[in-house]
Amino acid sequence: MHWGEAIMQWKGILAGALLAGSLLGCASQETALPEGVRLIETVEAKRGELVIPYQKYQLANGLTVILHPDSSDPLVHVDVTYHVGSAREELGKSGFAHFFEHMMFQGSENVADEEHFRLITEAGGTLNGTTNSDRTNYFETVPANQLEKVLWLEADRMGFLLPAVTESAFENQRSTVKNERGQRVDNRPYGRLGERVGQALYPQDHPYSWPVIGWMDDLDRGTVADLRRFFLRWYGPNNATLTIGGDLDVAQTLAWVEKYFGPIPRGPAVEDAPKQPAQLTADRYLSMEDKVHLPLIYISYPTVYARHEDEAALDLLAQILGGGKTSIFYKNLVKEGHAVQAQVGHPCRELACEFTLLALANPGKTPQLAEIEKIIRDSIAEFEQRGVTADDLLKAKVQHEANTLYGLQSVRGKVTSLAYNQTFFDNPNLIGEELARYGSVTAEDVNRVFNTYIKGRHAVIMSVVPQGQSALIAAEDNWAPAPLPLDAITHVEGEVPDPVIVDSFDRSQVPPAGENPQVMLPTLWRAQLENGIPVIGTRSDETPTTEILISLEGGARLLSPQQAGLAELTAAMMGESTERFSTSAFAEELEKLGSRISVGASSDRTTISVSALTRNLAPTLDLLKERLWHSAFNEADFARVKEQMLQGLAHQANDPNWLASTAWLRLVYGTDNPQGVPVGGLAQTVENLTLAQVKAFFDQQFRAGNAAIVTVGDLPQGEMMSQLSFLADWQGEATPWPSLATMPQLGGPVVYLLDKPGAPQSVIRLGKRAMPFDATGEHFLAGLMNYPLGGAFNSRINLNLREDKGYTYGARTGFSGDTELGEFVASASVRADATAASVQEFVSEIQGFQQRGMNEAELAFMKSSISQQDALKFETPAQKARFLGKLQRYDLDEGYVAAQSRLIASASLEQMAELAAKQLDLSQMIILVVGDKASNEPALKALGYDVQEITL
Repeated sequence: MHWGEAIMQWKGILAGALLAGSLLGCASQETALPEGVRLIETVEAKRGELVIPYQKYQLANGLTVILHPDSSDPLVHVDVTYHVGSAREELGKSGFAHFFEHMMFQGSENVADEEHFRLITEAGGTLNGTTNSDRTNYFETVPANQLEKVLWLEADRMGFLLPAVTESAFENQRSTVKNERGQRVDNRPYGRLGERVGQALYPQDHPYSWPVIGWMDDLDRGTVADLRRFFLRWYGPNNATLTIGGDLDVAQTLAWVEKYFGPIPRGPAVEDAPKQPAQLTADRYLSMEDKVHLPLIYISYPTVYARHEDEAALDLLAQILGGGKTSIFYKNLVKEGHAVQAQVGHPCRELACEFTLLALANPGKTPQLAEIEKIIRDSIAEFEQRGVTADDLLKAKVQHEANTLYGLQSVRGKVTSLAYNQTFFDNPNLIGEELARYGSVTAEDVNRVFNTYIKGRHAVIMSVVPQGQSALIAAEDNWAPAPLPLDAITHVEGEVPDPVIVDSFDRSQVPPAGENPQVMLPTLWRAQLENGIPVIGTRSDETPTTEILISLEGGARLLSPQQAGLAELTAAMMGESTERFSTSAFAEELEKLGSRISVGASSDRTTISVSALTRNLAPTLDLLKERLWHSAFNEADFARVKEQMLQGLAHQANDPNWLASTAWLRLVYGTDNPQGVPVGGLAQTVENLTLAQVKAFFDQQFRAGNAAIVTVGDLPQGEMMSQLSFLADWQGEATPWPSLATMPQLGGPVVYLLDKPGAPQSVIRLGKRAMPFDATGEHFLAGLMNYPLGGAFNSRINLNLREDKGYTYGARTGFSGDTELGEFVASASVRADATAASVQEFVSEIQGFQQRGMNEAELAFMKSSISQQDALKFETPAQKARFLGKLQRYDLDEGYVAAQSRLIASASLEQMAELAAKQLDLSQMIILVVGDKASNEPALKALGYDVQEITL
């Protein structure tokens, strides 16, 4: 097919998809507008246009409001995006934007501390906030009847936050941010890579030279006064976009928006920051040692800025160079065994973009990063000599457009797109323009941007090597950052006055919820292939896509502990060569179709996932047939994949969470059971695996008798079954599961301590084996009981350890289970110096809950929250597929959802207390700590525990 014809087909498909999912019509233009609300534009979906339909309004105070009505699901998604991120901070006062992401959840004048989480969770919704260098956003997805409540909450923190910004709240969140940095940066392999490269790539006063989370010294120097001024400068309505999508009434929504947001006065004027792409006059080499196994090289070239005319061509260049198994990078680095992983990207931000090349070296073959750098530069030279092929462009463009389409499967995805384009480009209606921009890129464009920004240009080259192995770096450091300033450079002089807000209503009153929406379960169908494979499906018309899940019972459960890793190794081999196609050729065929086929293994299943544009479903299933029945399993692929697994395991051995998971499995299930070893195996088990074992396990696992199929797409049942008919030729009976060995006796008081010397945080796990999954029995009821203990953000344990004590970024408890076994686990990553105290708080909270159960308020909160969550469960194809898969695996009918609702409604304090007394007996539980032994052991012993050191 000629590329121009392909583009036209895509336009028609996408336009049809967006039309199907949206009900915005001309009536919207006739809506009587509240005083102070001005209609800016109405964009409607029309055949042949690529748009998300919306209306754009502006309030007198400058707040931009975008509405996207879509009644396909009884929910709404609300997004408030402030055009402020870390790039608006001052040198020496970094981290404020991210800090406000935390403070905006700590209450406001009319919303008590933790009430934002409680109210949204109680309403059956979800919420979060994110900060990057250029913007901060807060978002909620809730049942449609809760929209007014969400608008009240968001308006209160926009206009009335500062009364809640007290010294104690400030100090509490300062501790939380430090814990977040400890968990996500300091205690994570390669965690400091990004901030080190940012320092080297940008001048010290460039707003991208410091990390979004900020420098901790800056955070320590910050004051409440600093924070107040930052808020008043940047968080006014004239620097914000409110985007609402979903099942909404336009007139009523506008009335609420004007009521709650209209009285908030505009803040100081905000001008767009100047574009500031980085410039380098020489290559900058820098390096660091880290607690890692795999040497890493990261090369970053400065390029342009978001929506620059060269951005699209640079994005496609990155995809061609290192975007997958068909790329030059994969061929020269991964396929040849020099690297475990290699990729190329072009991340773009508002002020600057970077062209990045990354490789994780295989220390078993090419540990020297200087050699890896040479291969990277040789690969760049190879691209220059070879040039851009027609297939290169086709694959890169189809992948970009497929990703765009998959991103529009939820109302959140549509709202996020509208908000992003409005915030940064003052135009929500950019989807069609963006696709056309990428579709019009030529080979000449790609070659031009290569010559302009990459060939012969200077870059930052960062080496990260294992501790004590500095000899592996790519080159000697020739650059080091200047000392950070001790005092901030002030860009905003004077005080910004507090806003004066006059209302005609009482903001302290929580708005009531509307009538509960009618939740419609997916209309499903059930069928069976001629060989007995069960099929369950539902039709979803919102996007022209198809999702197919083939689940094979077994996975690692079929194996002995000595074969641990074999299920995952076999799944990985299912992504390699077939009898007709090499690994790269197979990947190329998929990329041309915009399709995905992946195989993964878990503790008791192997799953084959297929995602396709429905128009390309038939050729995608032809490739699936090749993958299922004609995988080559050749020696070269096996040697490479096995080596990658082994190096990956060595890499994971530096990750405290992997260490905790591995030790936990061993303690809870014992070394004689497959559940006692990670699905990915251990180095000693994977080392002994052979290709013959892979082939034997494939014969065991990939049988029709083990299989069940789930489909979600826009085809009717008959057409879908016709497409799947080839699977009726699949043969083989179900594979029986071997018996389990006796499992360890659990109990205490004992703490198992796994030493991770010098760790800035400790990983804590506390729990026991519990009952397997059931939909309406004790497992389900135990989940209800646990909800106020540790199952929600504002649960007892999270509020204690995170909000009250400042020990952790997050703590939780929960029951999980499958067809055979279950667990109860309490977990957190905590400050190293608070390890023993955190263990004690876990024990005290669980013990108190076991003895006294939940209270009336917690029972009401649990019932309200869980009973209203169904409105959010069945929106996207992936959510529908998970629901259908649960029905199929546990032999349920749709009626179980109503049965669960009845159980929630009838739950009593007495019933919950009985479950707590039975299921939360600490004498049946064990405690695991992964952290620094020298500092933790004495403190843990002082609590009265028998501390037993373990090793892996």
